[in-house]
Amino acid sequence: MYKRKIETLLLEWKDQPQRKPLIIKGVRQCGKTSSVLAFAKANYKHVVYLDFRAYPEYKQFFYPNLDINSIVLRISAALPNAVMEPHNTCFVFDEIQDCPIARSSLKYFCLDGRYDVLCTGSLLGVNGYKTKEEQAEERQASIPVGFERIVNMYPMDFEEWLWANGIREEHIDILRQHLKKETPVEPAFHTRFRELLLQYVFVGGMPEAVSTFLSTQQVGALLTVQREIVETYKADMIKYALTPDKPRIRECFESIPKQLAREYKKFTYSVVRPGAKGRDYYGSLQWIEDAGIIRRCYNTEITELPLEGVAMNDQFKVYMADTGLLISMLDDGSAWSIMQGDLGAYKGAIYESLMADILGKMGRKLYYYHKDGGVELDFLMRYKGECVPIECKARTGNAKSMRTVLAHPEKYHVHHAIKIGDYNVGRDGSLLTIPFYMAFLLTEM
Repeated sequence: MYKRKIETLLLEWKDQPQRKPLIIKGVRQCGKTSSVLAFAKANYKHVVYLDFRAYPEYKQFFYPNLDINSIVLRISAALPNAVMEPHNTCFVFDEIQDCPIARSSLKYFCLDGRYDVLCTGSLLGVNGYKTKEEQAEERQASIPVGFERIVNMYPMDFEEWLWANGIREEHIDILRQHLKKETPVEPAFHTRFRELLLQYVFVGGMPEAVSTFLSTQQVGALLTVQREIVETYKADMIKYALTPDKPRIRECFESIPKQLAREYKKFTYSVVRPGAKGRDYYGSLQWIEDAGIIRRCYNTEITELPLEGVAMNDQFKVYMADTGLLISMLDDGSAWSIMQGDLGAYKGAIYESLMADILGKMGRKLYYYHKDGGVELDFLMRYKGECVPIECKARTGNAKSMRTVLAHPEKYHVHHAIKIGDYNVGRDGSLLTIPFYMAFLLTEM
C-alpha cells in the first residue's frame, strides 16, 4: 500500500460526529477499494465488505424493504462470519453503481446512525445499457439527496509518486521554500526531482502501474499493465454504453492521441471520423468524461476571473486523466525517449498532458485561451486571486503569446504569468519560470 491523500480525507470524515455515508468516486483501478478497505480495517473493530460487481446476488439484502435491522438480519443470515456490532462496524459497499437500491439505503443508514458506510463507485455518472430487470430496479431506487457525501479520488498524483519513491515531506518543504523565495533549486535536488518527473510522465499514477515499475524497473512490464487497464476501459465501453453509442465512444477514445498531436489541439470531431458532427458524438465523449477517463479543458472568451463564467462549452481540448495511460497508447519507444528528455515532435502534447494531469488531480477545472490567428495560452488558472496564464514549454520555448499578454494589461487584464518546463526557478519581470516538478505546489487560490 502506498500513502494516498484520500487517507487524510477519510480520517477527517470519521472525526465528524454526524457523518453521512461517504462515496469515493473515481476512474476504475485508481485505488479506491484498496484505500477504503485499508482505512476501514485500521479504524473499525468490524468491517462488512460487499462487492456488488463480483456478487450481484448481494442485491437481495435490500429487499423487500430498507429497514436497517432487516438489512442487518439478511446479511447475517447469508454471511454468518459477518459481525455487525453497532458503533463499531463499517460497511464497505464496493461498486455501488451496480446496486442502485443499496445506494438508496444510505439514507436509512444515515438516519439510523449505528453503522458507518463507505462506498466506492467507478461509473456513477455514466448512463448506459441496462437489462429490463436493472431498469425496473433503478426505477425503484432513488438517490439519497442530502444523506450521502460524494468525493472524487484520482490516480496517484505527482506528490504521491514522490512519496512512493521515498521523498519525504522535508524534501518537499525545501521545494516550497524555493518557490516562495523564487530561488533556484540546488543541482543535486534539481537533478533528482527532474528524473522523478520524467519517470512520472510515462508511469503515471495507476497504483498497479506504479507498483509494477518500482518493483521491476522494466518499461515492458509497465506497458503491459497500462495497456491492460486501457483495454479494461474499452471493455467497460462495450458493457455499459447504450448499444448505438458503443462504436462512437470507442472512436472518440482512440482519437485522443491524434487530437493532441495536432498543432492546435482543440478537440475536433472530424479527427474522430471524417465528416463526423458534434451532434452525433457529443454524448459519446460525455460518456468517457463521466467515467473519469478523460478531462476537458475549455477555451475562454477572455482572460479574466471567474474562469467558469467565461468558458465556452463548445470549444475544448481533451486530455487523458492519467498521463501514463496516454503514453501507453503511443509507440513502444515513447517511454525511452521521455527518459532521455527527447520528446520529439510530440513534446507539446506531452508537456500539456502532464500539466493537465497535475492540475486535474489537484481538483482544478481546466481552461485555456486561444484566438484564431492571435494569442494562444496553454492554461489559465486562478492563482493568488488573479487570472494567471501558464505556458508549458521546453527549455527553448519563447512564450511569445504570454509576453504579448503581459505587455498589454489594459487589454488582457493579466499582470503575472508562469512558464513551466525543463529548467530551474527564475523570474523576468512579471514572468515566473519554474521546473515542471514544482507545478503541484501551485495550490494557492
